[in-house]
Amino acid sequence: MISDSDRIMAVELINEARENGSRLEPACKELGISVRTYQRWTKDEGIKRDQRPLAKRPTPKNKLTKDERDKIIKTVNNPKYADLAPSQIVPKLADEGEYIGSESTIYRILK
Repeated sequence: MISDSDRIMAVELINEARENGSRLEPACKELGISVRTYQRWTKDEGIKRDQRPLAKRPTPKNKLTKDERDKIIKTVNNPKYADLAPSQIVPKLADEGEYIGSESTIYRILK
């Protein structure tokens, strides 16, 4: 993701190159952006800010609930598993017929 200040600088450099006789495509290519990106940035007489950080994104349907997260934390802090890595906890729980989350999920929660 390009910062707003870098975006403004890129548009200014491309505009300067065009004023000095360059075509749009080579000027954009020099900065590593497509002509379409430049057009999108400069639409409506100005330089648009990046709208991605402002987008409202829905919560993933498979997101862990607070109870599930708490259960994982409680399990890994249990003295029976406290000295084990998640790569050892998950198989032990599987042998007992219990699944609380994947190894990567446990690592992510512990982080």
